[in-house]
Amino acid sequence: QVQLVESGGGLVQTGDSLRLSCAASGRTFSSYSMAWFRRAPGKEREFVAVIKRTGGGIYYTDSVKGRFTISRDNAKNTVYLQMNSLKPEDTAVYYCAATGRTIGTMTERSYDYWGQGTQVTVSS
Repeated sequence: QVQLVESGGGLVQTGDSLRLSCAASGRTFSSYSMAWFRRAPGKEREFVAVIKRTGGGIYYTDSVKGRFTISRDNAKNTVYLQMNSLKPEDTAVYYCAATGRTIGTMTERSYDYWGQGTQVTVSS
């Protein structure tokens, strides 16, 4: 069992930055691919970024490429999402997720564990 707790959300203005953190507890963190998803108001949850278990690669959805950076610190059992140049369309609840898989990691159903979410609101 893996427990995930997100933090770092908030209300910011267009162009600002935020760093989200997701602290994991439970079994060996480095054996999990870790991802961020988000759900905007009135929309379905969508993939944002994934960092696969050690050496497996990093991928982003097109709308955040060049602005967001996902990283992990296996010693701290934590995954981060650095978000720069934020836009109003980035407003959403951001969820951290974990899976033991290394394929299909852009798909919500591939994930076994989810955090409770953290709200990010970007004002124009």
